Amino acid sequence: MPAPSRRPFHNPRQPGPHAAGKPPQGKLLQGKAHSPHGQPAAPPAERGWDPVAAWYDKLVGESGSDYHRQVILPATLRLLDPRPGEAVIDVCCGQGVLLKPLLDAGCGQVTGIDASPRLIAAAKARHGAERRVRLLTADACAPGAWADGSHDAATCVMAVHDVADAVALFANMARALKPQGRAVVVLMHPCFRIPRQSHWGWDADQKIQYRRLDAYGSPRDIPITTHPGKASGEQTTFHHRPLAELLSAIGRGGLAVTACEELYSHRRSQTGPFSKAEHRAAQEFPLFLALTARRI
Repeated sequence: MPAPSRRPFHNPRQPGPHAAGKPPQGKLLQGKAHSPHGQPAAPPAERGWDPVAAWYDKLVGESGSDYHRQVILPATLRLLDPRPGEAVIDVCCGQGVLLKPLLDAGCGQVTGIDASPRLIAAAKARHGAERRVRLLTADACAPGAWADGSHDAATCVMAVHDVADAVALFANMARALKPQGRAVVVLMHPCFRIPRQSHWGWDADQKIQYRRLDAYGSPRDIPITTHPGKASGEQTTFHHRPLAELLSAIGRGGLAVTACEELYSHRRSQTGPFSKAEHRAAQEFPLFLALTARRI
C-alpha cells in the first residue's frame, strides 16, 4: 500500500479531477467480503500499487508534491516531534518521501513498509545505503514481524483512504509501537475532500465560492483513474469513511486520539474578480485531517 498523497492535489479554487461533470457514483459498501476486523477485505490487486508505481513515483518524486513540501510534511513532523535516537516506522511509506525528513531530525532508526515491491525498490534506490534505514515489502493490514512493539513512534501519511481495512491498519500500527508510543495519521479530509462527491461552486449573487457535498455519511469505494485522459485503464480505489467511522476504527485498532488538526491549502489565486472569494474558501475549507494518537 503506497503512502503519502496517493492522489494529485489541486488548488481549492479549481475543480479537481473528480469534480467535473457527472461521473458514476462510488459504490456503497455492500455485498462484499469482510475481514475478521469487520472491514471490507481488499481484493489482491488493491494490496499493492505496483501497476501504477511508476506514475506515483513520478508524481510525488523524492521530496514530495507542492502540498507535501508546504503543508503535509511540515505538519507531520511538527505533530510527531521526532527525537534524536528514536525508532520510527512509516506505515505505507510508498517511495519514502518521509524518510529523509525523519533522518534529518536525527532518528536512530527509520523503518518503512509498503505492499508495493516497486515503490519499496524506489525507496531503496534513494535511501537504501543509509544504515539507519530499513525498508520492507509488507501488507500494512496483515500480521507481520515489523509490528513488534519496538518503535517509539509511527506515521501513516496520505494512505488511510487507500486501505480497505482501516481497523487492521491501525491495529498493526499500535502493535508496532512501544507502550504509550505515539502515532501521527494524515489523510484527505473525510468531510470535505470526497472524490466525485465534493465540488466547488460559485454563487454569483453572494459572490462566494462554496463547497458542495453530494454524499458523506455512507462509506464508499470510489474508483480513481490514475492517468486521466489516457486509455490505460489503470485505477486505484479511494475508501471514503465518515469521520465517526474513522475515529472508531482508530480506537478499535488500539490507538487513542490525543489531538486533531485540520490542514488548509497554502495556495492563493492571482489577483482578479474571484480572488477574494477564492482566498476565503481556501481559509475556510481544509484539505487534510491530521491526528495524533497514543497506543492504548
